[in-house]
Amino acid sequence: MTTIDLNSDLGESFGVYKLGNDEEMLGVVTTANVACGFHAGDPMVMHRTFETAKSNGVAVGAHPSLMDLWGFGRRRIVGEDPRDIEKILVYQIGAALAVGEAVGHRVTHVKTHGVLGTMANEEPELATAIARAIRSVGRDLIYIVMPMGENERAGEKAGLRMAREIYADRTYQDNGNLSSRKDPGSVIHDPEVAADRVVSMVADGAIVSTSGKRMPVSMDTICVHGDTPGAVEAARLIRTRLQAAGIDLRPFREVL
Repeated sequence: MTTIDLNSDLGESFGVYKLGNDEEMLGVVTTANVACGFHAGDPMVMHRTFETAKSNGVAVGAHPSLMDLWGFGRRRIVGEDPRDIEKILVYQIGAALAVGEAVGHRVTHVKTHGVLGTMANEEPELATAIARAIRSVGRDLIYIVMPMGENERAGEKAGLRMAREIYADRTYQDNGNLSSRKDPGSVIHDPEVAADRVVSMVADGAIVSTSGKRMPVSMDTICVHGDTPGAVEAARLIRTRLQAAGIDLRPFREVL
């Protein structure tokens, strides 16, 4: 591997409430996934994030979620009709596309936020609804997916271009899905630990679960969560370590 993308979930402030350090993070990453208002973000935050990303040459995408401002999109909401979730995603992606048009910075991709992506990775009907929503809004949009799950399979069936994502600051289960945030140690806060495991995963072409299971996967992009304490430091260190290993950092849209 000679190139890889480094992404972060940004634009997650809301009104007077500030979350993360988007300005600094947008000076480090190559791609930003911008909240669309349903778990975080608002029109002003979205617009500002798009503008800052454009000025830094950072690619932008829509980061839609379940309708869950109270729980930051991380509560497992069951019983929703996948057809309704499809419409919710169309609404959010459409908002991102409109802001991108206004700012003059094209939206290149979609990445689901929080528990929505985790649930869909295990539920084929929900995964299909997400892929269908993306395809209906923009067939040129790239779909960021975790490898090995239902989202990847649904994206393939829908004929979507996909970027396979690994996580710098989260641990994995044996099925390739993320460990629950309720599990001790599931979120990695130490930048050194995060950087070491990223370099190892990229060099080995595989993710490793908490039980030690090695799972070879394709990988196009690395995620550092913008709301995690020490996120900017971790992203900088990851970028430095990857470049030292001879790996170039650039938006995945340029190489897919």
